[in-house]
Amino acid sequence: MTHPLSRRGALGATLALTGLCLNLPAAAQSGTDFPSKPVTVFTAFAVGSGPDAVLRLVANRLSIQWKQSVTVDNRPGGGGFIAIEAARRAAPDGYSLVQLDSEHLAALPYLYKSRNFDTLKAFDPVAPLFRTPFMVAVSAQSPWKNMSDLLAAAKAKPGAVSYGSWGVGSPGHLGAEWLESLTDVQMVHAPYKEVSQLYTSVANGDVAWSFASIPSSQGVYKAGKLRYLAVAAPKRIPQLPEVPTVAEAGGPAGLDVNSFVSLLSPKGVPAAVRAKIHADVLKVLAEPEVRERFNTFAFEPLNWSVEEILKNAESKSQQYQALIKKANISLD
Repeated sequence: MTHPLSRRGALGATLALTGLCLNLPAAAQSGTDFPSKPVTVFTAFAVGSGPDAVLRLVANRLSIQWKQSVTVDNRPGGGGFIAIEAARRAAPDGYSLVQLDSEHLAALPYLYKSRNFDTLKAFDPVAPLFRTPFMVAVSAQSPWKNMSDLLAAAKAKPGAVSYGSWGVGSPGHLGAEWLESLTDVQMVHAPYKEVSQLYTSVANGDVAWSFASIPSSQGVYKAGKLRYLAVAAPKRIPQLPEVPTVAEAGGPAGLDVNSFVSLLSPKGVPAAVRAKIHADVLKVLAEPEVRERFNTFAFEPLNWSVEEILKNAESKSQQYQALIKKANISLD
């Protein structure tokens, strides 16, 4: 027979142990000891791309700040799903993050309806990185000098003017669909697998025009083979102050083609860990050397809260849903 005092002692020990166990998650999830091991950031962008270059810079600065290695793991292709699936299998503890753009967040559910996949139901936004504007690029030999010329040509011959993009459902594709919708013109889409091939084709006149980010097109542009008709933004950008906005160049004032990039974690990351990552990323983005590097790509560092990431993703989602439905675009 067990003595009553022994039972009370055992009960007390059990309660004490339970109290310790209850306290452990709170301590582990406080964020103060994060990270205590290496962190991996998967990315849907290829090695050497603009988003990859700035991510590696951020990862390096975080590794110094955290005193833990932060490794970038490039998983391009598959419309973003290769990187998404690699990250989705990881634990939601902040040690596995993924870099995605706003189209991965807002367009995928409508482009791949049969997959029944919603990026923001599988991932929690953790921190913003940057937003990039897009230029309207034509061959340096093109007779078009402004957006009025481009749109006049498209209206004169419906379906004859071609534009290239870096893939179905990309900002270059959806932005052009938006331009068509705003101006009631009809053009032909030519998607490319390789971004470098796209701008060579624009320069050669194989396609009439394309949207272009500065890092993806600057090689051909600096070689004098591309001309930027306009920037699809509300105001001119400081990197190319001589390039007018679409509205200034005779196009629709409402056209604002951009993409934002952020870091996410598999759904369920502890709030304190997410807050720690968010705060530390913003510290990195505020560093003058980091901002200068972003500036060379015309990447605007963002200081958005998690709620602002979600709000901007929702805004793009509504826009993309309407464009994809109207144009009957599908990648299923």
